[in-house]
Amino acid sequence: MRKYWWWSGLTGLVFWNPKASDQEVIQDYGTQKTDSHVGSGDENAERGNWSSKREYMLSMVGYAVGLGNVWRFPYLTYKHGGGAFLIPYTIMLAVAGIPLFFLESSLGQFASQGPINVWRAVPILQGVGITMVIVSTLVSIYYNVIIAYSLFYLFASFQYPLPWSCASWYGENCTVSPRVCNESVSINMSLALMNSSLGYENCSESSAPSGPATSPSEQYWDERVLWRTPSMDETGPVVWHLALCLLLGWLLVGAALFKGIKSSGKVVYFTATFPYVVLLILLIQGAIQEGARDGIEYYIGTKSNLTKLAEAEVWKDAASQIFFSLSIAWGGVTALSSYNRFHNNCFQDAVIVCVVNCATSIFAGFAIFSILGHMAFVYKKSVAEVASAGFGLAFIAYPDALSQLPASPLWSILFFFMLLTLGLDSQFAGIEVISTCLSDACPAYFKSKRSHVTVGVCVVLFLLGLPCVTGAGIYWVTLIDHFCAGWVLLFAGLLELIGLSYIYGLNRFIKDIEMMIGMKSATFWLWWRACWFFISPVVILVILVWSLYTFTPPTYGDVVYPGWAVSLGWCITAFCLIWIPVVAVWKVASASGSLWQRVKTACRATEEWGPFLDHHRGAHYSDEQRQRRTKHVELSSDLFIISNNNTRL
Repeated sequence: MRKYWWWSGLTGLVFWNPKASDQEVIQDYGTQKTDSHVGSGDENAERGNWSSKREYMLSMVGYAVGLGNVWRFPYLTYKHGGGAFLIPYTIMLAVAGIPLFFLESSLGQFASQGPINVWRAVPILQGVGITMVIVSTLVSIYYNVIIAYSLFYLFASFQYPLPWSCASWYGENCTVSPRVCNESVSINMSLALMNSSLGYENCSESSAPSGPATSPSEQYWDERVLWRTPSMDETGPVVWHLALCLLLGWLLVGAALFKGIKSSGKVVYFTATFPYVVLLILLIQGAIQEGARDGIEYYIGTKSNLTKLAEAEVWKDAASQIFFSLSIAWGGVTALSSYNRFHNNCFQDAVIVCVVNCATSIFAGFAIFSILGHMAFVYKKSVAEVASAGFGLAFIAYPDALSQLPASPLWSILFFFMLLTLGLDSQFAGIEVISTCLSDACPAYFKSKRSHVTVGVCVVLFLLGLPCVTGAGIYWVTLIDHFCAGWVLLFAGLLELIGLSYIYGLNRFIKDIEMMIGMKSATFWLWWRACWFFISPVVILVILVWSLYTFTPPTYGDVVYPGWAVSLGWCITAFCLIWIPVVAVWKVASASGSLWQRVKTACRATEEWGPFLDHHRGAHYSDEQRQRRTKHVELSSDLFIISNNNTRL
């Protein structure tokens, strides 16, 4: 009878905590397999390491700096008092952002394991790691859809005038106020450039229908790009041009991750640095346009409103933006850090990445609002009337503003190529979370098949993403984002702090970090102790309670979601969180002794917890523990060989 040992490995990861060997010999039908993703100079010959410190830092910066830095932070700054918003933003960076980022990167580097296996330190909370992986998986599905939007706009930018510009819709002599005309529309698209040609004739103001008029860029977004249906109840057909762009997006991700960090580490040299070049170019171009000063004034100028600091929502939004911008509790920080060399200075890395991420957000705001100021000048409106966040900024307001610039196709190409690189960097880490956890779950099977794992993950997620490129696709994207990438992460981050600070032990965790970066003074640890033990948990708890208290059902513009969609959203949330109590109950039930003894056992670090390589474990982890671990590894290898022999028979 065929033995599905690989399935045992996957379930054992969660419910039994299989021990990872330091020098595991993998045999399959008598043939030894090696991991092609491990370099000859890697310290960790089993999992591999980053080829250089630069590749790790660029990957971390690319992961942290995402689309939210461009389309959410500038709007929040403008909304909450301009420059005044930087005060709570900086405070939240210090008390929540850097401490949590430092904690996660230290945890991954210390154990050289992904976001599930690191919870061998606190087995009862291993479900937190599973929650992180599930959230990363669901977010990766719709995040690549946003990359598909960027690809479509990138292709559509290779024409003049831009297809969403006033001139394209109403002719060269159009006025700047949008009109809807009696028209005959012809749409011709080439597969290569996704060009669209829309001709309108016999326009007159009197022919505009009743109701609010929409701008050409908004009509282009809804009618030409999304083929958006009136509500989520009407799915509509698959939008073929978005499906092709989605496929291309997954091909780019799969190609970059085909050899794991060895290939993605080379790609980020371009994808992590190119956005800064584009932002600088857009800032210079926007700054020389009429009205740019007004945009900057609204963003972070003399119109800053310090009285906003008295509002609780300002502090909540500042903390939320820090939390989500740094991608904390997604599992990506832990996964990427797990490929570091053991004695890497993770503290220095965490501070640099967090500061660079926040500085990028501020810098991006100048580039965004300088051009929005010019748009407001052209339309003879206030900046407040043209500023927006999210999809409205990236695919409606900003493209409209770019169409007002000289050589508009050039700026449009640069902008959407920047969005593409920003999205790809973050997507790389999301897929790396999944691949790393699968490889850690069953290294005997997946170690030599890392490329196959990556391809398989990309194929499955592409198929799962097809509903997001139907006529109702934008509603699905918003729904998943609202219920999955919100307070679920806050809950996971809170449990992460509680588990390591209160259950595992803060002093013990600090000793683990000192094994990597060297001894530090008590003064150095005073701040981090205060944050990990009290300040950060309280901040996250307040944000979590506030988010639940102010919860509102999702909407897209003025479209209200049906009841079944909101119920489905709560089911998504439950599916993400249910693993935390399920695994906790299983760990307690699997232990022996009285109920209290079972709970204590489930809260105690497993015997295989510690540095991945034996020579890094030191006196902090006893020789007896290493001996038990070695015996288990030998037993596991013997069972694996027996299993293979049974499979052959």
